Amino acid sequence: MLKRSLAIILAVLMMLSLAACGPKPASPEQPAAAEPEKAESFKIGIMTGTVSQNEEEFRAAEKVKAKYGDMIVLQTYPDNFMKEQETTIANVLSMASDPEVKAIVICQAIPGTSAAIDKAREVRSDLLFVAAVPGEDPDMIASKADVVLQADELGMGVSIIEQAKAMGAKTFVHYSFPRHMSYQLLAMRRDIFKEQCEKNGIQFVDATAPDPTGDAGVPGAQQFILEDVPRKVAELGKETAFFSTNCSMQEPLIKSTLEQGALFPQQCCPSPYHGYPGALGITIPEDKAGDINYVVEQIKTKIAEKGGTGRFSTWPVPVNMMFVEGGAEYAKAYLEGKFTEKVNQEELAKIFKDIAKADMKIDVLTSETSGKKLDNFFMVLSDYISF
Repeated sequence: MLKRSLAIILAVLMMLSLAACGPKPASPEQPAAAEPEKAESFKIGIMTGTVSQNEEEFRAAEKVKAKYGDMIVLQTYPDNFMKEQETTIANVLSMASDPEVKAIVICQAIPGTSAAIDKAREVRSDLLFVAAVPGEDPDMIASKADVVLQADELGMGVSIIEQAKAMGAKTFVHYSFPRHMSYQLLAMRRDIFKEQCEKNGIQFVDATAPDPTGDAGVPGAQQFILEDVPRKVAELGKETAFFSTNCSMQEPLIKSTLEQGALFPQQCCPSPYHGYPGALGITIPEDKAGDINYVVEQIKTKIAEKGGTGRFSTWPVPVNMMFVEGGAEYAKAYLEGKFTEKVNQEELAKIFKDIAKADMKIDVLTSETSGKKLDNFFMVLSDYISF
């Protein structure tokens, strides 16, 4: 009986001892310390084309990844995206299936992007989508993505012809193909090109090139450009300005235009990096990566060596790279609570100015179909630099 009583007493003493070591209850005089709130972790998905379709967008995504590490999840869409839209959708879904991914930036927003966003929202309705360089109807993509970014294609319909005229162009050759001409903005811009050429006394030539997503692929389209530019210059003269709507055609177009002594006012996606380094054999050392001034000086030197000074130009900022980097910075700022509304033109302008180190003109697109402004569809325009 004595042993049992001692066991009970010892057990009670141990319980009292443990209670004394635990946290004391809050009192009016000394409230309990609040646990510090942990910042919500998040990831941002970025999907671009491959190196063969448009290297600068791919490298821009890598640059963001290098800056933010595991916060960034990278994906690409297939080169033959017109025939492999299911792959595009699957790649977007693979990012959306990660619960930590809170935003996805897509550049270029190729055909199939709207369907991919729809599928992703079935899984995650909270996702922020930034779609840049859309290849779908503006009303459609604006109704799916939260923010749409586009170089001002319609504004360029005027500015490119003005630049070509300033270079002394008498003829303007527009290379494209039926798929691109089914894109509303590109078709509207072509019509503006025609009007502006007529207004400025410049002959407009509508030239059909092979679609890089067709049977001949990118190599076939590039070979066509290399062979056709000399034919056009022989027929039309050296005061001919060349333009193509396709990214993979820019390198052979710049190369052949320079060799033939013709004019090149701007690429489809204006940037010192787009087409020029590859066409001119410029290697950018690691310590000069991202140094636009270095690239511009190298381009000027190479063009001068072949007598093309004053006959080539572009924007001073790589616009699609800006969309990738700016889209990621915009998503990050939103997810960090720096602004609460998903559509914020003022924030976009600040981010783009910081990246470009120059003011960028930003306008809201007015729908050709409804006549209403698409408040989340932003068009960006810049001045030129000549080499």
